[in-house]
Amino acid sequence: MTTAGPDDEARPGEVTLVTDGACSGNPGPGGWGALLRYGDRERELSGAEPHTTNNRMELMAVIQGLEALTRPCPVRIVTDSQYVMKGITEWLAGWKRNGWKTAAKAPVKNADLWRRLDAALAPHDARWTWVRGHAGHPDNERADALARAAGRNQKP
Repeated sequence: MTTAGPDDEARPGEVTLVTDGACSGNPGPGGWGALLRYGDRERELSGAEPHTTNNRMELMAVIQGLEALTRPCPVRIVTDSQYVMKGITEWLAGWKRNGWKTAAKAPVKNADLWRRLDAALAPHDARWTWVRGHAGHPDNERADALARAAGRNQKP
């Protein structure tokens, strides 16, 4: 199950996944960052691609964070990406119903990653929270720093 909600704290037994993507040029070299937290335990993840887009890196951050979870669990996903947030909460069901076509009958951009995200979400009870990027949210700033650092190591 996937729900969207306000920016509140993690619930008991819930993993928090804070994600961000970055790209130097769009397309260009890019990186993604994810912060996983369960109670007082934290894990940072990051990665990069030499030729990508910001939206692909935003998606990869969520995918990699979810794929790092070792068993089904409740997870609160925090993103600053309207693209990811709207894709999950507004567009995904329609894309699947329409054979991965948009309402205008065009192929869905990044369908490979949306399918992977859909599969990664399936075993979990996900709750989505959107935060404004670069607005002083400490965990979002950390995820952003991870993404930017990973992307800097890529050559165009």
